[in-house]
Amino acid sequence: MQVGLLYSRIRKDEKLLLAELRERGHDVVKIDVRDLQFGLTEAPEVLADLDIVVDRCLATSRSLYATKFCEAYGVPVVNSADTAETCADKVQNSLALAGAGVPTPATDVAFTKESAMESIETFGYPCVLKPVVGSWGRLMAKIDSRSAAEAILEHKATLGHYEHKVFYVQEFVDKPGRDIRVLATDGEPVAAMVRSSDHWLTNAAKGAETDVFELDAEAEELVQQASDAVGGGLLGIDLMEVSGEEDTNYTVHEVNHTVEFKALNDAAETDVPAEVVDWLEAKAAKAAEDAKQEVFA
Repeated sequence: MQVGLLYSRIRKDEKLLLAELRERGHDVVKIDVRDLQFGLTEAPEVLADLDIVVDRCLATSRSLYATKFCEAYGVPVVNSADTAETCADKVQNSLALAGAGVPTPATDVAFTKESAMESIETFGYPCVLKPVVGSWGRLMAKIDSRSAAEAILEHKATLGHYEHKVFYVQEFVDKPGRDIRVLATDGEPVAAMVRSSDHWLTNAAKGAETDVFELDAEAEELVQQASDAVGGGLLGIDLMEVSGEEDTNYTVHEVNHTVEFKALNDAAETDVPAEVVDWLEAKAAKAAEDAKQEVFA
């Protein structure tokens, strides 16, 4: 198949995918989105005749718009623009999960320092303040006191960008020093790992230690539900273990649409790139069949 890879930087994750695709004999076109111009009606020549496009853009804004244009041109793209839009914004992410009945941490969104402080005081200390757009645990704050809350809210209010004036306040989940990252394709788990750290942030990007994790039936069901809630695709679904709950042992705190998997590939026995390419081949075949049926409809 003809595969386009949208990127702005080739990381180890992309190298793993490229190697697997080429080993299987697929033609791969690397497409640096920084070099393209997307017209309203005419697609860039490099997108012509592709069976599928894989969005691996590092910047959220590029991912959102590039996928929208691919879909407008009729080029199959994963993940979809709708999935990207839902996952890229923590507010939309949380709303999608809650709306689908997926257990997720209690969250308030406020637009002024005063109303945000009310939410913080209601949640109690500690609680968490997150940017609405961001990854790798950046600009997240665990708030342990009113004085800390006042200082952080003041800083955010004066940063200038409108997104910093959307205060996303979340309950602090007392997880057991780790969280769980699951890579899934349309809700089907490929592999899972735990990310453990003495720090309250357990992102692999923050230096957390990783190890393979075996999902139980409840976790598998939540992964499927979370994937469906955001529109499916190649996703990284993050769960935290919770205690003292009557109806669940996990909460889903985030779904990621341009998921990194190099740490997972190192931790798991599963050949992650091979599983992802199996899924891409199936997606491309289905897109081709759907297009054929439209022609003869």
